[in-house]
Amino acid sequence: MGPPNQVHLPGLFLKFIGVCEVLGALGLILPGLLRIRRSLTPLAAIGLLIIMIGAVVVSIMGPGVGSALPALVIGLLCAFVAYGRRSWFSGS
Repeated sequence: MGPPNQVHLPGLFLKFIGVCEVLGALGLILPGLLRIRRSLTPLAAIGLLIIMIGAVVVSIMGPGVGSALPALVIGLLCAFVAYGRRSWFSGS
């Protein structure tokens, strides 16, 4: 058994979240790099922001606030990307 504060999540759910994070990372990088479907970048950033909000909540419920800081910083960076690339969403 793990520490008493540990939050247990099903393995398939963790794999699903991992796949979503990888696809989100590709959605952040590839549209700008390849100059195609650039409107996907802010959508990917918003999707990753949602995942990071969940990570912060689960981290606070489990180990504590200190372990939630990396997810919080990554979530803020995703919010800045989504805000900064909002003009790409119109498809220009």
